[in-house]
Amino acid sequence: MVMAKSEASRDATAYFRSARLLPVLITVLGLGYFTWVVFWPQSIPYQSLGPLGSFTQYLAGHHPILLRNGYWLAWLIHVGESLYALVLCKYNGITNPRTQLLWFLQTFLFGVASLSILIAYRPKRQKRT
Repeated sequence: MVMAKSEASRDATAYFRSARLLPVLITVLGLGYFTWVVFWPQSIPYQSLGPLGSFTQYLAGHHPILLRNGYWLAWLIHVGESLYALVLCKYNGITNPRTQLLWFLQTFLFGVASLSILIAYRPKRQKRT
């Protein structure tokens, strides 16, 4: 199927792909567990989690400030990744505001799982005649 130049460029300005499921699940479960450890450490069934539970109990008991700072740092990194996603959108010619918002939100929530897709994206450049 052959597309007209304007149709091809319009598709490039609205390029969006959802992040893959496995990296998204890892990110959501990791940040969810991190949130649980930082804000509700007394409710975690440490004995049921094996070595992860023992390690988590040690960190929560001996280094709560480090955990809390690490938690906020993780979210700060996600904000930075989201802002970088907007820069990549502009660099790659993704100018549709809705699409840029989708990239920003997806990267904020899922981090590198989303950003890696945008980094790998190479739009087809039109030849100048």
